[in-house]
Amino acid sequence: MTIQRPPSASTDDPTLEADVFARNCTSRPVLQNVVSRWGTLALVALREGPYRFSALRRRVDGVSERMLSQTLQALERDGMVHREVHETIPPRVEYTLTDLGAEVAERLESLIVVLETNMPQVHAAQAAYRRD
Repeated sequence: MTIQRPPSASTDDPTLEADVFARNCTSRPVLQNVVSRWGTLALVALREGPYRFSALRRRVDGVSERMLSQTLQALERDGMVHREVHETIPPRVEYTLTDLGAEVAERLESLIVVLETNMPQVHAAQAAYRRD
């Protein structure tokens, strides 16, 4: 199977195509941010709609405040998440998906559904592995 790659948005050489398998490809760190444990969960949670930081932290159970903050900053930098500050007292910050983030999150959610649906098979494989 061949992966279709769109042209790279690399600032080094915009004529090069993105190739995540190439060592210095600029898509690698973006992929790492998206498929990290907290990146994936934050993106898929944001498919449900806008979240304030504290509500998103509760939704993504187990993430520390610092880690969620770093994750959201990375996803914002990569164009996946939009951060909006509402000028209220106290200030209110909401996070939403960009169009790109929504597309990526949709595909991640499909992967999550496949995994959750097939957990009995995963558990059986893990048990068989331990027996061997």
